[in-house]
Amino acid sequence: MNSHLRRAAIAVAAVSMAAGLAACGSAKEAAGGEKKKDKDGPLTIGLLLPENQTARYERFDKPLIEKKIKELAGADTVVLYENAKQDASVQQQQVDTMITKKVDALIVDAVDAKSIASSVKKANDKGIPVVAYDRLAEGPIKAYTSVDNERVGKIQGESLLKELGDNASKGEIVMMNGAITDPNAKMYKDGAHSVLDGKVKVGKEYDTKEWKPENANENMKGAISSLGKENIVGVYSANDGMAGGIITAMKSAGFDKLPPVTGQDAELSAVQRILADEQFMSVYKPYKPEADAAAELAVSLAKGKGAESVAKSTVDSGTQKKIPAVIVTPFALTKADIGKYVGKEGFFGLDEICTDKYKEQCEKAGLK
Repeated sequence: MNSHLRRAAIAVAAVSMAAGLAACGSAKEAAGGEKKKDKDGPLTIGLLLPENQTARYERFDKPLIEKKIKELAGADTVVLYENAKQDASVQQQQVDTMITKKVDALIVDAVDAKSIASSVKKANDKGIPVVAYDRLAEGPIKAYTSVDNERVGKIQGESLLKELGDNASKGEIVMMNGAITDPNAKMYKDGAHSVLDGKVKVGKEYDTKEWKPENANENMKGAISSLGKENIVGVYSANDGMAGGIITAMKSAGFDKLPPVTGQDAELSAVQRILADEQFMSVYKPYKPEADAAAELAVSLAKGKGAESVAKSTVDSGTQKKIPAVIVTPFALTKADIGKYVGKEGFFGLDEICTDKYKEQCEKAGLK
């Protein structure tokens, strides 16, 4: 081979090798996402919450997360917020919008933990780390924060059993679980069953579509019709919104005395129902430590510093192992507990709870 041809062959080989290395690099990026570089300038962080029927998201989660992000990353940090209003396809579009706007990190409370996985992958492939908030989303999320969800179910079950006492063996309970699209709902259910199984008879059990109170109301009407109101001694309700729908159904059915009904989220209406002896208990989940953890994780990841400095434990999702996690402890909320939390950040003030309608109940409960 002459020298001219030899030089040409070497040049072609060099170009081929460079192309091959570039392809390998692209494949690696596609598999694991672009590596987030250290960033010291102003941040833009996306926040996607799942629905606005539960008062907590707009009232507590959103402002607490925004406040903590700005404390950590500076007042010039931009927080882009969207609420999916319980529509999984809308939330997927919202993720696309956040990718287009090139946010530095994204906090997502998934409407549907499984269907969001492809959107999480899209963000990850563009170098946008995703923090799963409150619900353990699938896909390549970088961190997760929530309450101890199985513990929530155990607290509900233990509280219901204690209140039922000897009545536990004198009838049946109705179990109103959350939506099957929410992995938390399964954890609540598992926690409750671990306490209740063998100690009560479950007459009817439902997985309530979209957690909607109106769906819980219809389910409860069916349970009353099937079991007979005189045979229902208690109701396990996975959250406060559904508890409201359940209680409305029982009132309409003419219960002489409402059986104990559980709940979760410590919503204002639920706190007032507890004072009025309509709902037996709820679960108070301290929103501030959960919101603070989400903000800390998002800011750390946005700056390229990882999640391990914030998260001290790990969890597994359906698609990923050892996800850095911050897990917050929940507490039972009965009438006797309300006074402990009044006025605390993430709870309600006395003037909000003790309106004219509930003034007498507040005085009886020692809330002054």
